[in-house]
Amino acid sequence: MKIAELIKEDPRRDMIISFRTIRKSVGWLGIALPIVVYSGTSVFSNCTTLKPSISDYYYTITGSVLVGVLCAVSLFLFTYKGPAPIDGILSGLAGFFALGIAFFPCNVSGGHYDCNIISRIADDLRNNIHYVSAGGFFAVLALMSIWLFRKTHPGKKPVGKKRTRNHIYVLCGIIMIIAMLLILSLKVFHLGEKYYPLRPTFWLELIVLWAFGISWLVKGELILHDKRSPHL
Repeated sequence: MKIAELIKEDPRRDMIISFRTIRKSVGWLGIALPIVVYSGTSVFSNCTTLKPSISDYYYTITGSVLVGVLCAVSLFLFTYKGPAPIDGILSGLAGFFALGIAFFPCNVSGGHYDCNIISRIADDLRNNIHYVSAGGFFAVLALMSIWLFRKTHPGKKPVGKKRTRNHIYVLCGIIMIIAMLLILSLKVFHLGEKYYPLRPTFWLELIVLWAFGISWLVKGELILHDKRSPHL
């Protein structure tokens, strides 16, 4: 009886649950990725050296995990259509960029071969595609967080916990943009070489991934859930 009442209350409830599941899955994968690749390399290859970037783990024992997670994120993003057509367009674009990151690995950063178990000849084209894909991926996700996730019904103002969620979306999007600009500055001004021992690119990528993950977890209503209009 309760199930029937819920369906009667919102006939799209099955679709809403699907949206929630996809959002939370994408969020958890983003947060888990840097932890999994580092801890996996440390445990299974007994190499605790922190790589210069998360992308560099492609060449380690957790390279298949890195590619697998990116493909899983891409699949979820391609599957996710959202409540409006623009949701599907932007998530599909982000999914396309995620595949670019996975299948066009970067060159080995700074000759850092510690923990590597495979090697590939350096290729500038492949390297450029990787970084363009990474930039496009996070730029689209930042746009979704700042703009798309904050949308509500036309003519209605956000109420209840929706307003709090909107603040989180904006904060996460801004953090992603700032971190991406800092990563870019490391390359443009060659600061990455100066601060290389600190692995600034890895930590900034982790910040981007966690901000993106938190944004999607909140959108998936893991926290700050409203009983009414859960699809907003």
